[in-house]
Amino acid sequence: MRIFWLRRPSPSRISAFIAEQADRDFNYPQAGATRGQLPAGYVHDRRTVDLGPDDGARFARAAGALATWGAQRGAGMTVYPDGPAREDLTFAILLPLPVGFVTAAGRVVYVIDEPDRSGFAYGTLPAHPEQGEEAFVVFRKDGRVWFELTAFSRPRHPLATIGRPASRLMQHRATAGYIAGMRDAVSDAPTRTGPPRSTRPARS
Repeated sequence: MRIFWLRRPSPSRISAFIAEQADRDFNYPQAGATRGQLPAGYVHDRRTVDLGPDDGARFARAAGALATWGAQRGAGMTVYPDGPAREDLTFAILLPLPVGFVTAAGRVVYVIDEPDRSGFAYGTLPAHPEQGEEAFVVFRKDGRVWFELTAFSRPRHPLATIGRPASRLMQHRATAGYIAGMRDAVSDAPTRTGPPRSTRPARS
């Protein structure tokens, strides 16, 4: 399936893209591994960020935003279909590039819905430039609300492999955007809706 576009793909093209991927398996064998030890052979990323004091409403705002792709929107991504993450959902992410757009297919691997912990993980499908999994979780601990990102990935598409430094830079920018999106979600006055101009890379 085509994943790189010079022009923004139409909704009908994206729908066809999702439908084609709906019966496909993950393009990596370790589905669900973000629950425990991350597999060898991938780049590992882990970030834990303090979202502020647990005042009763903050956790609920963070969990609600996360479930409706607030972290992805913070990174400048558009997710199709427009609805909450649920287990086994096949979806597409549309991400603007310096020139054109990339579409990436994923599926929700698992959902966490606990009183003090909420989130989900998704894995990559064949029509994705990478292989791997990302988990997005908010939790309460020590009177604070925290956002945690856990991921393992490696390039799959030839362009992603050839341009690995650029791909890693985009991943770092995406991570910073996820964090900014979640901070906006719990703020009383959100101020930003797109990815930052510059970020500090973070990796394990």
